[in-house]
Amino acid sequence: MSATLIKGTEIREEILEEITAEVKEIKEKYDKVPGLVTILVGENPASMSYVTLKIKTALRVGFKEIQESQPVDISEEDLLALIEKYNNDDSINGILVQLPLPKHIDEKKVLNAIDPDKDVDGFHPVNVGRLMIGGDEVKFPPCTPAGIQEMIVRAGVETSGAEVVVVGRSNIVGKPIANMMLQKGPGANATVTIVHTRTKDLAAHCKRADILIVAAGVPDLVKPEWIQPGACVIDVGVNRVGEKPSKKNPGKMVAILKGDVDFDAAKEIAGSITPVPGGVGPMTITMLMKNTLKSLKFRLGIQ
Repeated sequence: MSATLIKGTEIREEILEEITAEVKEIKEKYDKVPGLVTILVGENPASMSYVTLKIKTALRVGFKEIQESQPVDISEEDLLALIEKYNNDDSINGILVQLPLPKHIDEKKVLNAIDPDKDVDGFHPVNVGRLMIGGDEVKFPPCTPAGIQEMIVRAGVETSGAEVVVVGRSNIVGKPIANMMLQKGPGANATVTIVHTRTKDLAAHCKRADILIVAAGVPDLVKPEWIQPGACVIDVGVNRVGEKPSKKNPGKMVAILKGDVDFDAAKEIAGSITPVPGGVGPMTITMLMKNTLKSLKFRLGIQ
């Protein structure tokens, strides 16, 4: 029997509807809406496409959205000054600097210049520390890990006492989701193991997992025999492995995307699994919106 699909596209719609309703309620009661500024340096096509989607989503849920498009040769000093401007703007609750930045700009310096209470990406060292402490200290969990946890919860997967294995140790996904799953609280209370491509007997660790989260960036790394029957499998990987003609426009070539898990075989073993594409991917921008709403609620003292 094939696994239940955990579709990020469907969960995204549920959450965006919830955010839209809450924004409307806050506007009626406090005459305020969440404010998000997106800063784009240069004209990288992938970055422009991603920022456009963020803007569209922010406007859809009723946010105030400001787009700051800057030339590729902007100085680091001017970029830092722009961030400071929005740090001091009470109408802005979230500041997002789209990466990557040009080589002449220190990304770490730029990200660290964002007010931690407006760092809705959750990358500032202060927010990393808050995440490590857990509980009420957490303000903005990184968006992709937050989306993963949300998917697991909404899919009805039991996490308390579960064996969670995270394949991948990045600062953006692997480390934070491992930390989040072992905290006390709903959607967590798990026993967590982090493994990676240099782990001895990687297969044996994966086989133990009740919940297997794979974020290694290696196409089809996880084989079907590595999966415990009935396990929940979250595939974070999105790997471009070639091109094919578009179904809508046969004259146009589109990317062939594969996850880190051999999906076709794994879905016959797992209890639930995310597809690629359409799984974890749609959740990242969704959780960015949720973090921006949270930022306004913190400012207004709303629980």
